[in-house]
Amino acid sequence: MKERRLEPKRRFKEFKNTSAWELHKLGDITTEMVAGGDIDKDLILDEGRYPVIANALTNDGIVGYYNTDYRIEAPAVTVTGRGDVGHAKARIADFTPVVRLLSIKSYHDVFFLENAINTLKIVIESTGVPQLTVPQLARYELSFPKSLDEEEKIGSYFRNLDRLIALHQRKCDKLANVKKALLEKMFPKKEKNIPEMRFKGFTDAWERRKLGEIATFINGRAYAQDELLDEGKYKVLRVGNFYTNDSWYYSNMELGEKYYANTDDLLYTWSASFGPHIWLGDKVIYHYHIWKVELSENFVKQFAVQILDYDKSKIMSDHNGSTMIHITKSGMENKIILLPSVEEQKKIGVLINSLDRLITLHQRKLKKLQNIKKAYLNEMFI
Repeated sequence: MKERRLEPKRRFKEFKNTSAWELHKLGDITTEMVAGGDIDKDLILDEGRYPVIANALTNDGIVGYYNTDYRIEAPAVTVTGRGDVGHAKARIADFTPVVRLLSIKSYHDVFFLENAINTLKIVIESTGVPQLTVPQLARYELSFPKSLDEEEKIGSYFRNLDRLIALHQRKCDKLANVKKALLEKMFPKKEKNIPEMRFKGFTDAWERRKLGEIATFINGRAYAQDELLDEGKYKVLRVGNFYTNDSWYYSNMELGEKYYANTDDLLYTWSASFGPHIWLGDKVIYHYHIWKVELSENFVKQFAVQILDYDKSKIMSDHNGSTMIHITKSGMENKIILLPSVEEQKKIGVLINSLDRLITLHQRKLKKLQNIKKAYLNEMFI
């Protein structure tokens, strides 16, 4: 049987039809592979020259800095060795690894090596907290191109892609923080009926209203499993379908109009996950655990979405259930909210919803870039 040529599905054109890649154990291609040590509490600072990096994924693992000392000279790659094991990160500044964080130095491109390690399926057979050791990591095999130029080009491609991903993540985070700050100032604080920040021309106090007086919550229909079809006339919208476009069920039933959600209807999920949603898809039958919300003329939809989301913690303070937490229809209807005039509602709704659209735009770009990276990791590494 002819031996399979070792090369990825996708290569840069200047490297097509060049040498096949070679398989090596990590331990054979490293000049140094060590585990981190303890933090020197007398030396660690909030700011400094050399990062101290722990076995964590948040903030790039940085837990502080040393000003005069470091253990590992960059470039190098760190690999998490406990909990969420096997996550690699290229390091281009001298650093000190902390206990459970593994560090690799080699003659290979660090950005290539980071992504190559992240394609590994690292399995830790343990009944306790997963832990990856230096000897275990050293036994894993990776494929490398014979040309360092090819490594560097692949590494540079993923480095630039990661920068774009980080940029859109920062934009999402910044916009989410702006929205949070605005809501805190544009909605009255506890025991108050006037917000800190208002549009010009609005001075009246907000009025206390029961949700049931200004909104009608219509229950979705509960389906037996044998009523849900793999194909049919109508999609059946369940709570999970707000977050994924997979796993749809269908129904051919012709029901009263109250059981259908149409484009731009306001819906509210009341178990498992909680909160308002403007339905943007085609006509669906909405399932149990979802309410369709019909609003009075004094309750503006864009504002309703924001206040129902903002007041989520207050709404959830009176939940039922221990295993599947949920809120009742009567409980929802009896909740008190503060309501400004219709015109003020419209202005607040337009402003906050414009921020939501920007956040959604960057989230989509972020998701697209993440999917591109995932696909190319599968195609550009072996």
